[in-house]
Amino acid sequence: MAPPAQTNRSPSPSQPSGKSEVTDLKSQLRQLAGSRLPGVDDSKRELFKKVISYMTIGIDVSSVFGEMVMCSATSDIVLKKMCYLYVGNYAKVNPDLALLTINFLQRDCKDEDPMIRGLALRSLGSLNVANLVEYLVGPLNAGLKDNNSYVRIVAVIGVLKLYHISVTTCIDADFPAVLKHLLLNDQDAQVVANCLFALQEIWNGEASTSEEALKEREALLSKPVIYYFLNRIKEFSEWAQCLVLDLAVKYVPADSNEIFDIMNLLEDRLQHANGAVVLATAKVFLHMTLSMTDVHQQVYERIKAPLLTLVSSGSPEQSYAVLSHLHLLVMRAPYVFSSDYKHFYCQYNEPSYVKKLKLEMLTAVANESSTYEIVTELCEYAANVDIPIARESIRAVGKIALQQYDVNAIVDRLLQFLEMEKDYVTAEALVLVKDLLRKYPQWSHDCIAVVGNISSQNVQEPKAKAALIWMLGEYSQDMSDAPYILESLTENWDEEHSAEVRLHLLTAVMKCFFKRPPETQKALGAALASGLADFHQVSVDQYFTLPIFVFYGSTCFVYLSFNNS
Repeated sequence: MAPPAQTNRSPSPSQPSGKSEVTDLKSQLRQLAGSRLPGVDDSKRELFKKVISYMTIGIDVSSVFGEMVMCSATSDIVLKKMCYLYVGNYAKVNPDLALLTINFLQRDCKDEDPMIRGLALRSLGSLNVANLVEYLVGPLNAGLKDNNSYVRIVAVIGVLKLYHISVTTCIDADFPAVLKHLLLNDQDAQVVANCLFALQEIWNGEASTSEEALKEREALLSKPVIYYFLNRIKEFSEWAQCLVLDLAVKYVPADSNEIFDIMNLLEDRLQHANGAVVLATAKVFLHMTLSMTDVHQQVYERIKAPLLTLVSSGSPEQSYAVLSHLHLLVMRAPYVFSSDYKHFYCQYNEPSYVKKLKLEMLTAVANESSTYEIVTELCEYAANVDIPIARESIRAVGKIALQQYDVNAIVDRLLQFLEMEKDYVTAEALVLVKDLLRKYPQWSHDCIAVVGNISSQNVQEPKAKAALIWMLGEYSQDMSDAPYILESLTENWDEEHSAEVRLHLLTAVMKCFFKRPPETQKALGAALASGLADFHQVSVDQYFTLPIFVFYGSTCFVYLSFNNS
């Protein structure tokens, strides 16, 4: 038998076929390391790209570490960036290789190009090797004093990285004092913002529990520092503005005049295009006026328009974030937003989580003047293809009805839901009709006329079936078929899995018997017998309770019911 033919499969061009290709890369990099020929940087770029691509897909190319470092002796920033990316990836997991990078990174930290100085300092701080922190102190000191703002920006974050690697080294080098000096004196806003972020991390750290650290934190919340930041807030980036505003929330003004001064300084931040800045500003306004009731209500009015604008102008994620804040305000002061209810109408293309929040707010802001329009809008959502939202909209209509706003029109709408012939709509409407009848029994005749046409076999949800059974028992005198419907449900007792439905059935049969004894006698006997045999403890307890009530109504029927049992 002939051996199977061997097929020659060529390796994928995007992956090396084995160690041979990595070895070829290593030899090519070594040849280019000391070359000064024209176009050598272009050749290096191609090789560097291959090394980075292999590293990205998980192939070990640590064997070319030395060659990559030697090839980094160039003024080409693109090559420098790729080299720093490679070095940072392997230095973190191999401290021995990290030691090889110290010399060339320290050399690059003194380069004439500020971009290279900053990149080198960032890479040096990202090595994250505790044994090499002594080599980081010198470059950081030089970087914090550099004439270029980009280098200072990187150096400030480098100090924070050093703090996370070695707290003692950072404190002993007196870096917090240097950062504080830059915080109050540097002209570059991003440097100041980075200093603020780094100092907050350092002074709030678990290791900084000394009295000096506490004093520094208090000094950061002093009036001169707060006003210094607020006066410069327009110079900062959006991220930095949020930092400053978060700091302002922690500041305690001396009096009401100072509160008004701060709010005047931040007034234009409410018009900012960035939602985070607007929300942070609103937080400052609300927090500072908590003890001033009248002004606090005016703040609601002031921040309302910016927040509503953000809801309609942002992405769904931003809308949800802003709506979550608005939801808290609406629940606290619904009357402030009562005239703006149309902003909470749902759009067809909005996600469900946004619609759900809007429905809750529509329910909260409804009043006598807006109930009709809000309920009309909510009724449109009942036919929504999104079933959870359709359910929520029907519940919202019921909640508004229970608030005693224009009940006449709302009851008519709920009864229309019962005629839609959709299972989930019918189920939600039955539950709401039951709640309304408990509060407004005068509507029983209109409701029962519609409920009587619903077949119990078409209602499967436990809460809805329990609501229907409750109405059959409560208003059995007005529903001619009530005893017979209850009897058929009792015959299917064992098929009903919901204990809630069985308990309501037992109670409803009892109520129906008091109103129509001859027609309900058989159903009550069967219900009592089934309740006694029921595995659910509450049903058994209710069985022993019911005959006592029957005793007062009819001694004869007690005898019959026990015989039937």
